[in-house]
Amino acid sequence: MAHHLEPVVRIGRAGLSEGTIAAVSQALFDHELIKVRFYEPEDKKAMSEALAQATGSHLCGLLGHTAILYRRHPERPQFEL
Repeated sequence: MAHHLEPVVRIGRAGLSEGTIAAVSQALFDHELIKVRFYEPEDKKAMSEALAQATGSHLCGLLGHTAILYRRHPERPQFEL
């Protein structure tokens, strides 16, 4: 389902911050299923898992430097996983 999606949030060398977590959380609220692109992460798997935990989402996959996250919309779900 995420194949056609483009990354909606890009995370640079600074890594996770309150601002990036807020941006990912808002994107999840707006879209439910998103891609997040990491640039030069030290440990992309750990960063993806931390991001999923911080936003209350599920890490659906990690392809290269791109994480796929899902969080069901509380009122208008678009996807049933």
